Amino acid sequence: MEARVDGLFAGAGPSFETEARNAVDLSFEGLANDRHGGHTRRTGGREPWYPRRTEIRNERQISIVARDELASIAADMELDRIEPEWVGANMSLSGVTRLSWLPPRTLLFFDGGVTLKVDGDNAPCRASGRSIARRFGDNPEIERGFVRHGRHRRGLVTWVEKPGRIELGARVELRLPEQWIYA
Repeated sequence: MEARVDGLFAGAGPSFETEARNAVDLSFEGLANDRHGGHTRRTGGREPWYPRRTEIRNERQISIVARDELASIAADMELDRIEPEWVGANMSLSGVTRLSWLPPRTLLFFDGGVTLKVDGDNAPCRASGRSIARRFGDNPEIERGFVRHGRHRRGLVTWVEKPGRIELGARVELRLPEQWIYA
């Protein structure tokens, strides 16, 4: 499969939200100065099997979304739009139907040599919902609604397998792993 980078975004300090960029430089730690960068991260509600703030490997370095999936969520929530920056995305891709359904271990090979590896889908969180709600009058129904409506459409989390530079408009080759269902 093939895709195209139609948006690049990086953190602006400690803020959850991201800002548009024309290019990003990735190291084995992800994006420098991005909230989700680093070799390791602290656990939270997504890992109830560990005490909160336990240090683990960071498989959530880069967040990838698809604008068509965000538009679908927005339509279901009766909003005019949801932007990638509002949900803390680092990249948006076009050309992949149901991006959020790509399986773990999928490899993304970018023009210029960068490779990202998919860890899995990115479950929607209330922080994203709060960010969206701020644009629409701080409605608490929007905050909770994003968690409900964004399920399996919130995009992917990936980690850097091969570092380098990604530029806006870059072509991406996707290689899916062999798949089977565990019985």
